[in-house]
Amino acid sequence: MSKSPLVNMVKGVAVGMVAGAVVGCAAKSAADENPKIRKKVCRVKRTMGDVADTAKYMFK
Repeated sequence: MSKSPLVNMVKGVAVGMVAGAVVGCAAKSAADENPKIRKKVCRVKRTMGDVADTAKYMFK
């Protein structure tokens, strides 16, 4: 029996969210220790916000 594509998509989104949370936690701990990394993390967060806004706009 094959699962529906919607189930696979939801699983993919869930895996992506967990991976993002793990990377975010690692980046936060690294940023607390090193000011240069903090600046790069802030830049990445801003860029990811822009990407999320663009994706939201595309799905409207």
